[in-house]
Amino acid sequence: MGSPAATEPTSARFSNPVMRYFAATRPAFFSATLAACLLGQAGAAYSGVGFQPDIAAITLLLALLIHAGVNVINDYFDALNGTDAINIERLYPFTGGSRFIQNGVLTKAQTAYFGYLLLVIAMIGGLLLSCLVGAGLLVIGMVGVFVGWAYSAAPLRLNGRGLGELCVMIGFLGIVVGADYVQRHMFSLQPIIVGLPYALLVTNLLYINQFPDRKADAAAGKHHLVVRLPLDKAILIYPILAGFAFVWLSLMVMMGFLPKLAMLASLPLLLSVRASLLLRRFAASPAQLLPVIQLTIAAMLSHALLLIIVMLWEMP
Repeated sequence: MGSPAATEPTSARFSNPVMRYFAATRPAFFSATLAACLLGQAGAAYSGVGFQPDIAAITLLLALLIHAGVNVINDYFDALNGTDAINIERLYPFTGGSRFIQNGVLTKAQTAYFGYLLLVIAMIGGLLLSCLVGAGLLVIGMVGVFVGWAYSAAPLRLNGRGLGELCVMIGFLGIVVGADYVQRHMFSLQPIIVGLPYALLVTNLLYINQFPDRKADAAAGKHHLVVRLPLDKAILIYPILAGFAFVWLSLMVMMGFLPKLAMLASLPLLLSVRASLLLRRFAASPAQLLPVIQLTIAAMLSHALLLIIVMLWEMP
């Protein structure tokens, strides 16, 4: 196991029920959703849309609720299929689930009820927000919730069918689109232009996280791409996704959809190059993959931050 068991959650550490349930949502990873929302809002501002801070704050809250609900639901269904329980090569807290069920902090039933409660609250909030900004938000929200649920939930279990990467890409691109829509009150190509490289880099985070979980997932019948592909082929997907992110960003700059300074946001992709080289070397050694995961997180968040800064700097 990549990290000491002492760092994992225990009932003693989370005796406060509020903190227990909050920690079960894996809030350390909410930065991915925060960055996606800010990208959408900055993209709208760059294209001349007036910023509405109250609507932006509500949008972020709802997106975080969906992210939290999806995290908890994923833990529940991974507990049902047994993959987290048998995963001895996990790199906590990045892979192997939250460990709240496996370590007896929450029961499976408590986890399921909590996850669905979060999604229901988010859907109600989305319905109310759509009354202010337009019905298109309902479409975005329904797709996001469905994809997040279907990622791990039976009977679809899309990640176990090799479609998890597509789910993550659609989900995080959808956050950028939604954050743009609530500012613009209409659909636009702008959030696709802005958000696709980031969505691909987030997809790479899911992808690399599956390498330490590979043996446990295979034993539990969770046949995602890292399980389905031979190891020497599986490692090729990572640089392909990062490479496509760079190509897309470059094309959008060349075509004038993004300012030339936006190429600064390609610099963090050098971290993806380093991560790809380490993955090639240590793909079969899960304990050595922690730096690859950390580089992947740094690449995606740094890319988003630089692109946000450039768009705000260049906005009319």
